[in-house]
Amino acid sequence: MRESWEILTAGPPDAARSVLLLPGGAMAARSFNLVMAEPAVSPLRLVATTLPGMAGAPLSEDVSIPGLARRAGELAKQNRCDVVVGFSHGATVALDMVLSGHFHGPVVLLGISLTTADEDGFFRTVVRASEKVGVWPMAMLLRLLPRMARSAKTTEMHKQELLDDIKKNRASDAVRMSSAYLDYIAADPDPAARLAASGNPAWVVHAEKGDGGLTDAERATLEAAPNVTLVKIPGAVFFLPDEAPKQTAEVIASAVAQAT
Repeated sequence: MRESWEILTAGPPDAARSVLLLPGGAMAARSFNLVMAEPAVSPLRLVATTLPGMAGAPLSEDVSIPGLARRAGELAKQNRCDVVVGFSHGATVALDMVLSGHFHGPVVLLGISLTTADEDGFFRTVVRASEKVGVWPMAMLLRLLPRMARSAKTTEMHKQELLDDIKKNRASDAVRMSSAYLDYIAADPDPAARLAASGNPAWVVHAEKGDGGLTDAERATLEAAPNVTLVKIPGAVFFLPDEAPKQTAEVIASAVAQAT
C-alpha cells in the first residue's frame, strides 16, 4: 500500500545543501524530474514528496494547509533542507511553512495564488459545486486535466508520467484537498504583506500567461519588499516545473545561494 508523503531524491547524498520540493495539485513527486536533471541544481540534494491525496497517494488525517505545512516542516528538518520550493498547491504549503514559523530559510513559490482573487474562477466553481452536489463536478474536471497535460511543452516521456499520475487522482480526495486549500487562501486578507514583513528570502515565480498571477496590490507590495524577488517566465506556461525546468532550476540555485 502506498504511503502519504512519498519521497523521491536526487543529487549527492552528502551535498552541502538540500532542497525540499512540493508539487502542485493532482501531481506527484516525479513532476520535478526535469528540474532535478538540470545542471544548475546538480550539486544539490533534492527531496521531492507527493502531498497526501495527490496522484493517488493516501490522504493524511489533516488535509488543511496548516496541517500539511507542519508535516512538510518536519520533512524539511529531517532532511536538513536549506530551501523549500512549492508549485501551486505546494507553493501555498511552502508559504504557510514560512508564515507559521515551520521553516526559516529561502522559499521559492511557483505559480502561487495568494488569495481567492488570484485563483482560477472555473476551478473554484468546480470545487464549491462538488461540496454541495457530490464529487461529480470534480470528477469531470479530472477527466479534462489529461488534455491539458497532453498539450504541455515537455518531453514525451515526462508527459506520459504526468498523464499517468493525473489519472490516479480520486475525485473525493481532490475535493477534500481543494476545499481546504480554497478555505485557506480565502481566510488571509493580505498574505503578500505578511510575506514581506517576514523578512524571509522569497522568490515568487509566474509565467506571463497560464499559471495564474497576482493582483495589482499584491504585486506592488511584493515589489516593494527587499526580501522578495518576483520572476516572470516568458510565454504561456501552466505546468511550471514540467514546462520550464531550466528557469525553475536557476531560481532554485539563486535561492540556495541566499541560504545561511
